[in-house]
Amino acid sequence: MARSVAPGFTLIELLIVVAIVGILAAIAYPSYQEQIRKSRRTDATSSLLNAAQTLERCYTETNAYDDAACVVPTSSTDGHYTIAASTPTATTYTLTATPVTGDPQADDSKCKVFSLTHTGVRTATGDLGNDCWPQ
Repeated sequence: MARSVAPGFTLIELLIVVAIVGILAAIAYPSYQEQIRKSRRTDATSSLLNAAQTLERCYTETNAYDDAACVVPTSSTDGHYTIAASTPTATTYTLTATPVTGDPQADDSKCKVFSLTHTGVRTATGDLGNDCWPQ
């Protein structure tokens, strides 16, 4: 009499699939996290450029960057960075974007702190340095 085989997966086949999924997840998740960090850097650069535009507009109206009417936002558009104007004078300013403490963006070692001056000089700290700014 012939023996019938039950349809389905064996335990070995199931373990192989689980191992493959685990390997793919171990490779894909860090890449995904890096892409998220990279896209959030745009939050810092665009917010600094918007704040600089606000200060330039204020300068054309009041002839000074440090006028009381010149208000710089304290947070980036998406909230991942803190924006600060370090002691603006009548003719100069330096804007700085620092990751918010506790935000996953604070773990970005490649691009930490972004800066922009009244002359348009863009700098960044971290492993990539000034390459953090889009060209």
